[in-house]
Amino acid sequence: MNITMIGTGYVGLVSGTCFADLGFSVICVDKLQEKITSLKEGKIPIYEPGLEELVKQNIKEGRLFFSTDLKEAVSKSDVIFIAVGTPTRKEDGSADLQYIYSATKEIAEALTDKYTIIVTKSTVPVGTGRKIFQLIKEINPRANFDIVSNPEFLREGSALNDFMQPDRIVIGCETERSKEVMENIYKRLSSQGIPVVYTNIETAELIKYASNTFLAMKVTFINEISDLCEKCGANIKKVSEGIGLDKRIGNKFLQAGPGYGGSCFPKDTKALVHISKEYGSPIRLAETIVDINEKRKKNMAERIICACGGNVSGKTICILGITFKPNTDDMRNSPSLDIIPILINKGADIKVYDPKGKKEGEKIFPDIEWCNSSIEAIRSADALVILTEWNEFSSLTPEVFKENMRGNIIIDLRNIFEPSKIERAGFKYYSIGR
Repeated sequence: MNITMIGTGYVGLVSGTCFADLGFSVICVDKLQEKITSLKEGKIPIYEPGLEELVKQNIKEGRLFFSTDLKEAVSKSDVIFIAVGTPTRKEDGSADLQYIYSATKEIAEALTDKYTIIVTKSTVPVGTGRKIFQLIKEINPRANFDIVSNPEFLREGSALNDFMQPDRIVIGCETERSKEVMENIYKRLSSQGIPVVYTNIETAELIKYASNTFLAMKVTFINEISDLCEKCGANIKKVSEGIGLDKRIGNKFLQAGPGYGGSCFPKDTKALVHISKEYGSPIRLAETIVDINEKRKKNMAERIICACGGNVSGKTICILGITFKPNTDDMRNSPSLDIIPILINKGADIKVYDPKGKKEGEKIFPDIEWCNSSIEAIRSADALVILTEWNEFSSLTPEVFKENMRGNIIIDLRNIFEPSKIERAGFKYYSIGR
């Protein structure tokens, strides 16, 4: 079976490579020639543990190909996955589907009477699958095809494992023929006992949004509880542990911090708010989640300023970690994008170190000091701020801080240090939910 993956961003590249590793012949298509040239050489544009090696391996074994020629790729394929971006429209929070419909039009023009399945792997609003079907029929009435929704549930930093060992596979399809093809595609995974949920198209589309909003709700909830802990003398780590051991709740996404970021939660929660209003069934909980998270990231900057005595002007502040989470180079909607500009506007001198975020971060913040190690970053700093919980940061000791820092203020927005050890060393230690 031949597969085309349209879009070589995070979802498209990971999914296409993993399908190739499952034994299928996969062509990944993108409009950018420079990007395709690099990918053919095994050079990938994102950081994801294990992905570069897997791309090179499947290129070498003749299963993974890259091209800018969508028409040729479609003509060779049995299944076409659409994995292009669906960014947020700033004006109303809805998903911008221009790339989806642009790809759809090109696919429609390239289809023949050969049976083909078109699958939306991108996260799209409820009803998009139907619109894609109608658009293709209008452009190419003789096309022989089915539409399927197959949302992705990949976490940056563990995407390969999430693809190969997912909690579930969701497939929205409405013909037996398309169901048989999708069963064949995921046979190696389903044979290992991984559940496959078959639904209609609208249900599959909504599952994705509902899943991400529920997880964003857990993050938002524990962040709100952490604020209460600070007022009443409770400990957020123990609260998280105590409720997370309840099997009905689970311990994932219960780590208090500066707010959620990334490419999914912010985008998908806003899109669900818009979708629910469009259908006349507003989800007030989702609206509140979005509002709380946006305010929280800005409030973190105020926390830092307060910890520094209410004034950061002329002070050197070291920021460790700027990506929205560890094990990725993704800066999208990271709390750092809200926090750093506020500190700069208040007159702070910023030094930054992130194991993988420098390349992208320098484009966003070209005028701050970028360092090549955590030691270099904390040297002569008046205050240290932990924004991303990279493993290497937790190995830093009070002795290292004493030897290198000028000041004695540590603001740990990820709770990676043991408070008593830092405080015994003479530092003023500020964390979340304590």
